[in-house]
Amino acid sequence: MKTREGFVLRPLGREFILVAENVKEVNFNKMISLNESAAYLWSGVEGKDFDAGTLTALLLDKYDVDEATARVDSEAIISKWLDAGIIEE
Repeated sequence: MKTREGFVLRPLGREFILVAENVKEVNFNKMISLNESAAYLWSGVEGKDFDAGTLTALLLDKYDVDEATARVDSEAIISKWLDAGIIEE
């Protein structure tokens, strides 16, 4: 998977939003907001090929969490990002 080009991560209070700059075919019916953990993951993989294992490793490096929980969370965020159209397979 890979993040779609044209999205810029910006802080908004205690959360972050992805702002589309020159991006076509994006469904903007939903605001794309990210909490601190999701923003950390996005920053870690932006512009790179990644998979659930990549996100799991990032979570394990930063947070005190077991591998099984990190894997479940990684797969969940990939699903959400695919639904939002901000990553490509």
